[in-house]
Amino acid sequence: MHLNSANFTLVGFAGVVSKAVMSGAQVVQFARIHLELNPLTDLDLVGQVKYCWQRWREGNVLLVLDDVTIYKEIQPYLPPSSTRFKVLMTTRKQFGQIPKLSLDVLEPQAALDLLRKLVGEERANVETQVIASLLERLGYLPLGIELVGRYLARKQDLSLAEMLQRLEKKKLKERSLSQPEENMTAQQGVEAAFELSWEELTDNDKQLACLLSLFAAAPIPWQLVKSCLPNVDAEELEESRDDKLLTLHLLQRKEKGIYQLHPLLREFFQAKLEAPPLQENSGDVKRAFASVIIAKAKHIPDNATLEQITAIAPYIPHLAEVAKNLIQYASDEDVFWAFVGNAAFYYSQGLYDKAEPWSEQCVEVTKKRLGEEHPDVAQSLNNLALLYDSQGRYSEAEPLHLQALELRRRNLGEEHPDVALSLNNLAALYDSQGRYSEAEDFYLQALDICEQQLGIGHPFTITVRGNYAICLKRG
Repeated sequence: MHLNSANFTLVGFAGVVSKAVMSGAQVVQFARIHLELNPLTDLDLVGQVKYCWQRWREGNVLLVLDDVTIYKEIQPYLPPSSTRFKVLMTTRKQFGQIPKLSLDVLEPQAALDLLRKLVGEERANVETQVIASLLERLGYLPLGIELVGRYLARKQDLSLAEMLQRLEKKKLKERSLSQPEENMTAQQGVEAAFELSWEELTDNDKQLACLLSLFAAAPIPWQLVKSCLPNVDAEELEESRDDKLLTLHLLQRKEKGIYQLHPLLREFFQAKLEAPPLQENSGDVKRAFASVIIAKAKHIPDNATLEQITAIAPYIPHLAEVAKNLIQYASDEDVFWAFVGNAAFYYSQGLYDKAEPWSEQCVEVTKKRLGEEHPDVAQSLNNLALLYDSQGRYSEAEPLHLQALELRRRNLGEEHPDVALSLNNLAALYDSQGRYSEAEDFYLQALDICEQQLGIGHPFTITVRGNYAICLKRG
């Protein structure tokens, strides 16, 4: 490519610069054709290139090298250090101290402008609500937006909503993401472009990338990653992260200790995890991941402070991902906690509408996974009932409290402290409704069990006694 302007001669070599001999030959060929330079044939290629640079036309020169992969291979063919020669390289790697300008994904408005330009204003205005979801689905990746936009431009009868559905279903295999047009600068689809970087990874790098794809499409605390790979040396893990994934722009560093995958890369790595040879160990990776994430859930209190909520918040998207998509890889002991942790996070903030679906799913999933008589089912019923209590939905809460009480009596016996807990909660429900005589009866039953099984000085015994005393005053 050759472009004259008032100040610059712009020379670009695309797609072959990783082949050093070819890039050197291109410089010589360009000089012969456009500048009428004839380097001596008895010189080697490096000498011929130097001959050309020394006799280059007067004025400023910008040399553009596209998709450089190995800097030392092209270094001998670069122009001499001079204020009139500038070199711009595009690359997926980082080359030491060479100044760089990282190109991130587009800002939402820029992404919207690009898609509107490709599909047309009139068409875009008809489906304004879908456009935002479509751009988010593409992760604001310029290549993805251009591919999909051009595809939509060719398919005039295809709605943006249907395009979004196809992307959700087929992911990176969707035809629109794999067929660049002839007049596009990019010569590969999204998956093919990702594949180039994948081929440069070692087995350890690939395993790390696939593990990262199990996390939600949200910032990832690095400490969680290390916890999932306790037998891998921390320095080796950091080398894979820093020298490969970050260098090849397969991973983003958001802030200290926090990293994130682009949504389309996340899908790419997930697909690799389900394909040979990584497929063989994918189940073990998912089980280890689920175990680590759920372990965090077990420490989420129902009455978390603002400080605790802030500390817990980064883990919640990943806990939700386990509960939604990887619950089959959680152990029987952990299933309950995957849902309780999410519910507790929102419950402690008074966000009952967000806590409710998790509490309801907890009942459903524990019944299906553990059987209707399992103690965790009783606890799930109890938790959902308490959530309804908090909202004054007493008619919905009462049957759940009664079910939890009966389950605990059958499984644990009449004198177990968990039975006392159900009795206390049921009494509190009746107390809230002004049904004092019923409340007093259940408080007394709970108090009797607590004094016999836990002792009169136990904190729970004291709590029940206090509840009973308050109820007596009201009644």
